[in-house]
Amino acid sequence: MKHLPPILRVTACLFALCPSLFAAKPNVVFILADDLGYSDLGCYGSEIATPNLDSLAKNGLRFTQFYNTARCWPTRGALMSGYYAQQIHRDALPEVGGGGQGVRQKWARLLPDFLNPAGYRSYHSGKWHIDGPVLEGGFDRSLDMKNQGNFFTAKGNSIDDVPVTPPADEKGYYATIATADHAIDCLKDHAANHAAKPFFHYIPFIAPHFPLHALPEDIAKYRDKYLDGWEKLRAARFARQKEMGLTNTSLSALEREVGPPYAFPDDIVKLGPGEVNRPLPWSELTEEQRRFQATKMAIHAAMIDRMDQEIGRILAQLKAMGAFDNTIIFFASDNGASAEIMVRNGGHDPAASPGSAASYLCLGPGFSSAANTPHRRHKTWVHEGGISTPLVVHWPAGIAAKGELRTTPAHVIDFVPTVLDLVGIEKPKQWEGEPIPEAPGKSLVPAFGKDETIARESLWWLHEGNRAIRVGDWKLVAAEGDAWALYDLKTDRAEQHDLAAKMPEKAKELADLWQKQTDAFTALAKQTLADQPKGKGKGKKAKK
Repeated sequence: MKHLPPILRVTACLFALCPSLFAAKPNVVFILADDLGYSDLGCYGSEIATPNLDSLAKNGLRFTQFYNTARCWPTRGALMSGYYAQQIHRDALPEVGGGGQGVRQKWARLLPDFLNPAGYRSYHSGKWHIDGPVLEGGFDRSLDMKNQGNFFTAKGNSIDDVPVTPPADEKGYYATIATADHAIDCLKDHAANHAAKPFFHYIPFIAPHFPLHALPEDIAKYRDKYLDGWEKLRAARFARQKEMGLTNTSLSALEREVGPPYAFPDDIVKLGPGEVNRPLPWSELTEEQRRFQATKMAIHAAMIDRMDQEIGRILAQLKAMGAFDNTIIFFASDNGASAEIMVRNGGHDPAASPGSAASYLCLGPGFSSAANTPHRRHKTWVHEGGISTPLVVHWPAGIAAKGELRTTPAHVIDFVPTVLDLVGIEKPKQWEGEPIPEAPGKSLVPAFGKDETIARESLWWLHEGNRAIRVGDWKLVAAEGDAWALYDLKTDRAEQHDLAAKMPEKAKELADLWQKQTDAFTALAKQTLADQPKGKGKGKKAKK
């Protein structure tokens, strides 16, 4: 405990002497999907079979306006720290580097560092993509899925920050199943050896991130389901969302001129004549293109289906160990569905069965638009399609509401303050002699009891030149190089009616606030610029 500040050392000693004090504290599980679209769960309008997540929603809460950062690593840093990624060098600012190689400041601690002194054990199973070793982030056990280019091998992964060596004759491995296996093993060990303590378990699946790799039996369920195309799929999902009360907006128009955020023309050639890099009308595609695109969507659906099956196994373990009722479970996605098309890792064999290890496929902008229904655009953009995520919250012992919606705008930066509020922990003012800056997130606990709007000045976004700010129901947004556009999200979450020309004063008010926030984040990041390795962390510019 020598590394802990005095207030946390006292807390740790108190709980060590009186373990009964934390016996009733809730366990916390956060399950994170990767590149899952807003409408990709049954409880958010999808036709994909997600009965386990649907059950959590039916017996808990669904948030309709929950946000991420538009990209994987900024979201993960923000989720676990409670800060915007740019504040902690995990995404770039105009004058400051940062990104996938950025290094957090010493004061930018992750959630387990605040939970552990209160008696919690912390576990991680899945993707990491936060700087530093997992165990140094306060976790007691970890499976780090570093190999994100092949779902069918453990090669490249780490257990407790030690690289694994898969057998030469490795067979039957699938990353989504392996993630659940590790999570269940941690839970079983906790029940056997640490039952008196509460736990925090962070379970970030890789699915359904590309490459589109899925088990043949899962693909078979959806093989011919999407041959009617992305327009009909969007319309069907939107109709279900309207019936569920998830939206009162219109359905965004398909932007046929908007393709992948990064151009890889050589990869399009490798993928063959079935590939399409624009969301063209389905009627304009060839028969070969329709089959190819429908097959990719079938694999995407299969990956989500399997993830839900594995979540079901984790839930069964929580029930078996008597922890289910007093475990608050969160489920979200790190960004919207992806329009990216590329070939990486082992390449793509056109003769290989789609979805197998030798194939390398990406969803692309057509069905990504359907996955993000009813919103506009995709991962990397900060229009609603890139930053809107499902959020399911389930806690039988603490949330009386069943199947209710919560409409308050919220963000991944809110997770840390929500958990600390739930378990009664106050963050220290310093860490190892350095002051801890005030974090921007808000506790969502007040919204657990009723549909209450959480008061805040704004929500802010910046990623690769794409920028936005939300104040109340007003949102100002611009893709890189574009002028600001103003939308009233109360009636136009699909971002179809730009009001900037009609309301220039409101647009300027939000633009000034966006700049004020950006300047403040820049000043904070510059204070500790020495922690950011020079020349690292600057992402590629998006090519629209």
